[in-house]
Amino acid sequence: MEIKERIDQLRKSIEEWNYQYYVLAKPSISDYEFDQKLKELEKLEAESPEYFDLNSPTQRVGSDINKNFIQVEHMYPMLSLSNTYSEDEIKEFYNRTQKALNEDFEIVCELKYDGTSISLIYENGILVRAITRGDGTRGDDVTANVRTIKSIPLKLHGDNYPALFEIRGEILLPWKAFQQLNEEKAKNDEQPFANPRNAAAGTLKLLNPKMVAQRRLDSYLYYLLGNNLPFDGHYENLEAARMWGFKISDATKKCKTLEEVFEFIHYWDSERKNLPVATDGIVLKINSAKQQLNLGWTAKSPRWAIAYKFQAESAETRLLSVEFSVGRIGTITPVANLEPVLLSGTVVKRASLHNEDIINKFDVHYGDMCYVEKGGEIIPKITGVNIEARTGIGEKVRFIELCPACGTKLIRPEGEAAHYCPNHSGCPPQIKGMIEHFVGRRAMNINAGEETISQFYEHGLIHNTADLYEIKKEDLLKLDRWGEKSAENFLESIEASKTVPFDRVLFALGIRFAGETVTKKLVKTFHTIEDLINASYDDLVAINEIGGVIAKSLIQYFSDESNKELIARLKKYGLQFALADEIIAEKTDILKGKTFVISGVFSEHSRDEYKELIDKNGGKNTGSISAKTDYVLAGENMGPAKLEKAQKLGITIISEYEFLSMIGS
Repeated sequence: MEIKERIDQLRKSIEEWNYQYYVLAKPSISDYEFDQKLKELEKLEAESPEYFDLNSPTQRVGSDINKNFIQVEHMYPMLSLSNTYSEDEIKEFYNRTQKALNEDFEIVCELKYDGTSISLIYENGILVRAITRGDGTRGDDVTANVRTIKSIPLKLHGDNYPALFEIRGEILLPWKAFQQLNEEKAKNDEQPFANPRNAAAGTLKLLNPKMVAQRRLDSYLYYLLGNNLPFDGHYENLEAARMWGFKISDATKKCKTLEEVFEFIHYWDSERKNLPVATDGIVLKINSAKQQLNLGWTAKSPRWAIAYKFQAESAETRLLSVEFSVGRIGTITPVANLEPVLLSGTVVKRASLHNEDIINKFDVHYGDMCYVEKGGEIIPKITGVNIEARTGIGEKVRFIELCPACGTKLIRPEGEAAHYCPNHSGCPPQIKGMIEHFVGRRAMNINAGEETISQFYEHGLIHNTADLYEIKKEDLLKLDRWGEKSAENFLESIEASKTVPFDRVLFALGIRFAGETVTKKLVKTFHTIEDLINASYDDLVAINEIGGVIAKSLIQYFSDESNKELIARLKKYGLQFALADEIIAEKTDILKGKTFVISGVFSEHSRDEYKELIDKNGGKNTGSISAKTDYVLAGENMGPAKLEKAQKLGITIISEYEFLSMIGS
């Protein structure tokens, strides 16, 4: 199988798991298995940068938004951290940071609390807003509920805090309060919470603040943001925040060596079990804000921080049955139904059986005693079978041959472990998946989730994305759970989608390999959909980072008459299939034909911002110096190897101020 096809399959699978976890609150795989799949994708993307996609699950973050709350945009993106389960990867993080900065640095080690993330905004020492993580860009305003948490100050101590700043942390339900809450639920014949994290998240989303107050939530705060923070050091800012009245963990240490980092990790791997709240790892952050800025961020996570997660616990239980589910891209996933077993403080009833190879490797039979492992509270995985515990052999578990959703014969591509349903145009989960992609927040941002799309599909209102624009108010009012207001909200979002810019419309079409980054690059060259449809293979590959695989996919898509008919319908409904004039006007050719390499630490902008400026002005960014490099944009502490190579090749080295002058900024 081609690398790009594997990348595409991983992206779609991980996106589905993200949706199940963050939106539906119905997780389907374990933390560990999810992280391993994400690592595989990150590795493939790093090895094949030509396939970079801003909408990849590695660039993105999942959503917990509840539409019963007002949604608010974050002042700063609220990103997640890259996870590792390996000390070797911590060494790699340390060495990578050392190489990038080329100067001394400190690492702050903190406990990774297992709760729900929160952002608190303070103005003139008063709590004015509390926002959940949401999708990383926007979250729910839960200020009224957060004000009931006694460990969060409503008014700060002292007077030496910034006039406006943000502090982030974790809302938690302590073990004792969690146990008491579940005891109360049991008395009332209610379903208990699976774990403290879910209990904290669920409590924070209650619509009655009085009920929230009764739950006795707690908090730990761990990150300050703002323009006028007292110190450059993250650790020093936390100590200042402690003086202002915030609950800052005592289990925070500033380390100067890798040995000190590992000493902290080893101590808390054992000692954390004595804490009154749940933890699942250690967070490592570069202390200096200036160094953080220069290390930068990906779209999903900062490059200056990493989370080390403690090893998973395991248990043994009996396999009762196996279900086979169909993912959005047709992936068939076997899930084991188990005799309930207590694992890491929660009752486990389901576990992933991975794929046919794993089933055969473990020689799984119905009735077997299986080893189950999990690194968190998401659906665990089966890691083996206790053959010696067999008292009678049940029927062997065999992989299905036909799609359970549409009956199509499954395929297994050469070199792949997974089976797929190839009926993309006739298999309901796959059809609905394409429409769900189209309405997504990063695409057309239409007010319709998975449940709504399923409802529309089941009632025959939609069979493709263009059908969404044919839905009328009277159609909606005939459906269950639809009233005047909800119908108006949907139709308003349909109308608003007609103003979504060309690059996002192109992304929403779901063309294979055409992610957000690719579509943005395409519309900068081809300003109308007609220009793009008529583009040749050579025209496409001439664009920076558009390789042959992407070019062939685009040509194949636009060669399909049904796709061109779909685009014609969408265009008729008023969608934007041309680049806005004002965006065209912003682009310049000042740096056209010039190739840049960026190295060092900067004061005016981050490295990522300089890359954007180069791209906006027609230049090209590369990661390594060669004879084709025109300029090295150098900050402080430029890497000595790059400096030597640039000097040897006679390449011009410019400062950030010379660069800004070059582009007239």
